[in-house]
Amino acid sequence: MTTSSWLNTISSLVDDLSLEMPTSKRYHRLLTTISQLVNGDAVALLRLNGDYLIPLAVTGLSEDTLGRRFVISDHPRFQIFLNSDKPIRFPSNSPLADPYDGLVNGVIAEHLEVHDCMGCTLFHHGKRWGLLTLDALEAGRFDQLDADLLTLLASLTVATVNVAERIEALTFQAKQECDRAESYRLAINSPTESWIGQSEPFLKLKKEVELVATSDLTVLISGETGVGKELVAHAIHNASKRNQRPLVSVNCAALPENLMESELFGHVRGAFSGAISDRAGKFEQAHKGTLFLDEVGELPLHAQAKLLRVLQNGQLQRIGADTDLHVDVRIIAATNRDLAKEVKEGRFRADLYHRLSVYPMLVPPLRDRGNDILLLAGFFIEQNRSRLGLRALRLEPSAQACLLAYSWPGNVRELEHVIARASLQALSKVLMDNKQIILSIMSEDLQLVDQFSKLKITHSNQAIKTINKDLRTIQDDFLRHYISERLEVHGGNLSATARELGVNRANLARLLKRLNLRS
Repeated sequence: MTTSSWLNTISSLVDDLSLEMPTSKRYHRLLTTISQLVNGDAVALLRLNGDYLIPLAVTGLSEDTLGRRFVISDHPRFQIFLNSDKPIRFPSNSPLADPYDGLVNGVIAEHLEVHDCMGCTLFHHGKRWGLLTLDALEAGRFDQLDADLLTLLASLTVATVNVAERIEALTFQAKQECDRAESYRLAINSPTESWIGQSEPFLKLKKEVELVATSDLTVLISGETGVGKELVAHAIHNASKRNQRPLVSVNCAALPENLMESELFGHVRGAFSGAISDRAGKFEQAHKGTLFLDEVGELPLHAQAKLLRVLQNGQLQRIGADTDLHVDVRIIAATNRDLAKEVKEGRFRADLYHRLSVYPMLVPPLRDRGNDILLLAGFFIEQNRSRLGLRALRLEPSAQACLLAYSWPGNVRELEHVIARASLQALSKVLMDNKQIILSIMSEDLQLVDQFSKLKITHSNQAIKTINKDLRTIQDDFLRHYISERLEVHGGNLSATARELGVNRANLARLLKRLNLRS
């Protein structure tokens, strides 16, 4: 090869570094060009992975070579390459077995006893990354090659690897951003399916959501664990003018303290060990949209101070950056703690509390939502019926009474888990190939914390008896007991009772007449 053609070939390798192409094609072009330059029969690029080498690309070797994993201790030549900082060429009469014996295309193993073999270690970011190996079938084929040429080829190989890995990283990052954007779009467009209820407390909360959604006020949602604070946040965002932008959720309780600032505000490359590229924080991701700070009461005091600055003026600074960024974010926060009490006891900043609680909202516990318990139970039952492939799944009256009488310390989330567990246990009691059976979730299947035998399902201090009664009688007994109890709570007010039960007042009056009850 003339000097001119050699330079043109090298130049083409350099030009490839600026081109966008699949990694496999990039490596194939590299090895093909190297094979032409050195007049070799086989060239391989291998990546070091612990105690073995993985072929990333080969030319002149059988295709199955790419599926092999070369254990370094089994191949002395590879060990020698990796132990040297300089290119190595083995003599043609070397007694050390070649790892590629029998793998060169079109040649059987016994014809590979004598050949030329060269290789060098590839260093990437100062660490051993892998190997570049050159093989020829004829002895002396590499006599005219000097170590400087192989060093140059090694440098071009490392540059190609660096470009390929950088492009792969950027492609992966872009895919992640696309996936995140798609998840935001789906979250925006999908209905809040389990935002279900007809009780007075629920309808009051729903009106508040509709009211505050029209503004950009910061909302602090409080309530017990499992009441659905995140659903409320989604409902506010979906009804707001920001609903075409993302709702970004942050679980403040799950943020590692050493990564908290990076997660919220982002960082620049080199800001700390492991920061290999710039990264946008949650605030930037939520720009023009909504940021949901779940369990905000769990934030440590130093993080609260940094959060306050963003809430005050919309400015933040990535870790390691010298300049400020401005973000336009609507904040919705949620907590199951009494933040006013936390402020008094010094565990939460008063200024941050006042910034967050511009519009406070309290999500009622499930036990205060009356008949919503059965509506939600029906929603979860249908979910499980579909998931388990059953024809039908229903609650018996005794199970309904059990659900209504239970205190639900875990609220809606606990109800969801109870129904899922009971559905699965009910399924286990029938033949797995019989999916047409109508299942009843008996009260004892629910396995509630208080135990069914201890629940206060009483009427005149007597438990509702279900033994030797038909289904209609059991159901009427339950309705008679439950409606009487709710009427008593509302002082005999029929309209208030009807609102809690989620039924029309006239329909409730007719039901009372049929059950021989007086309002």
